[in-house]
Amino acid sequence: METQHILEKLNSINDRPIGVIFDSNLTFKDHMAQKNKAYSVLGIIKRNFIHMDESSFILLNKSMVRPHLEYANSVWCPHKQGDIKELEKNPKRATELVINLKKIPYKDRLMHLKLPTLKYRRLPGDMIEVFKIKHNIYDPEVSLELRYYPKSNTRGNKYKLLNHTFHYDTRKYSFSARIVNISGIVCLILLLMLILFVCSKHL
Repeated sequence: METQHILEKLNSINDRPIGVIFDSNLTFKDHMAQKNKAYSVLGIIKRNFIHMDESSFILLNKSMVRPHLEYANSVWCPHKQGDIKELEKNPKRATELVINLKKIPYKDRLMHLKLPTLKYRRLPGDMIEVFKIKHNIYDPEVSLELRYYPKSNTRGNKYKLLNHTFHYDTRKYSFSARIVNISGIVCLILLLMLILFVCSKHL
């Protein structure tokens, strides 16, 4: 006798094993709302530390605030400018806790504290995940499969990832599609850094 199972329609899904929330359209707006936790922690720090010096701020920000904004960001990495700017408001407000930096622009505060933006930090985070996947640090049976570009006579290297064309933004900005372009940019940056290093040795 066959049994019928009726699937319940949900507006959002909480993937409990990794703690990422996504909705029926595979967007992560509900998860990005978790930034309010970072604001709550920031408020606790503000109430308990009246005069904040730079070293104390960096320690507290890295250990208590930033993890709420970066947890599993390779999964839910935002691509819309509105979402990126909304997330960046938290560190912008956080850096104002340092009294002697409060009146200078946000970018200057980051440079003085030697802190990158959240958007920049997501790039090396993606590259670390690629390294773990390709070196089988994760279980190969359940991890994402990343294919290399087929061998050809054109310029390139054997570690070049295969690029695909996607029609919808949901797939276009997913991890496996996003890292292909990022890996090329990172390689170019490393090459420029190497050239600058060699040139500086000969000056």
